[in-house]
Amino acid sequence: MAHLAALSQVSFAVPAGSDTTLRRSAFKIQNISFGDKSWHPASSLDLKSRNTGLKKRLLVCMSVQQASRSKVAVSPLGLEDAKEPPLNTYKPKEPYTATIVSVERIVGPNAPGETCHVVIDHGGNVPYWEGQSYGVIPPGENPKKPGAPHNVRLYSIASTRYGDSFDGKTASLCVRRAVYYDPETGKEDPSKSGVCSNFLCNSKPGDKVQITGPSGKIMLLPEDDPNATHIMIATGTGVAPFRGYLRRMFMEAVPTYKFGGLAWLFLGVANNDSLLYDEEFAKYLQDNPDHFRYDKALSREQKNKSGGKMYVQDKIEEYSDEIFKRLDDGAHIYFCGLKGMMPGIQDTLKKVAEQRGEKWDEKLSQLKKKKQWHVEVY
Repeated sequence: MAHLAALSQVSFAVPAGSDTTLRRSAFKIQNISFGDKSWHPASSLDLKSRNTGLKKRLLVCMSVQQASRSKVAVSPLGLEDAKEPPLNTYKPKEPYTATIVSVERIVGPNAPGETCHVVIDHGGNVPYWEGQSYGVIPPGENPKKPGAPHNVRLYSIASTRYGDSFDGKTASLCVRRAVYYDPETGKEDPSKSGVCSNFLCNSKPGDKVQITGPSGKIMLLPEDDPNATHIMIATGTGVAPFRGYLRRMFMEAVPTYKFGGLAWLFLGVANNDSLLYDEEFAKYLQDNPDHFRYDKALSREQKNKSGGKMYVQDKIEEYSDEIFKRLDDGAHIYFCGLKGMMPGIQDTLKKVAEQRGEKWDEKLSQLKKKKQWHVEVY
């Protein structure tokens, strides 16, 4: 990866890569310290004397740049003080009006469908914890209740409590655009498109968005044991809360949370172009090989041991002995994604348990009792 240096107003080298090798993240970056270096917003750079290619590379901050071995200073650290997570600060009847910071397509051209990374400025007024969700109320009228607003749609938050700008004022959502194709004609029917996902993916910086929440406690990251093992299993946009966990573990300099355990992510998507936040995760793996593992199941590009499509449950089966041993030792296991993922995963876990001479129902009951089992599907 090339490095750019000697810029008049900055004292650091900025990695630059082509759009084909590195997906850019249009995050709203404030002046932040990165180890002993300082980052400045791109707008403060004197780009007029630079060539166009250089300008394009510096206009936005890349998520891989953020995932550096030197951790990022975050603020305000008062966000660490609360003993309990914030819950339902804003309700559907009185939502908070937030502002869209950026909307970025984060999948490649060969991905089926479109997924966007949406950064929302809440001004620090709707704080949340990792693993929680925001509700979004799209503009317009509820077709089933004339005169009433649309129902709330829940989205898992894909950032830490400090947001992608590390200042506690933004939250990020990972949104798959919901479209409907007529089975007879094969053509898209816009009248049946997902109202909220299309509103978010079509939004422009400065647009207003009504949000509620935060909500949810089941996916909160347990931090009582910083050396615990966390096994995270996601399909598609279900990776959102895990991105928040991993940024907290490996990217941010949080004085009260020094992660020394193992984070193990299983991500199931259709193909390589469908991978979400892959560059961030790859950087964590490079910098923290003893504390992070990352396994991908690409259903349209990989085969399982039976020669069929590789789904996330097939990856789980590959490592089933180790997973069960880690669960026996107190590991937490999380599942997030479409609810259709769970039957196949449950069947795999049940089969493995029986091979080990265990009864899965009893095993599952114990995991839930010990609060090791965390599921959020939609």
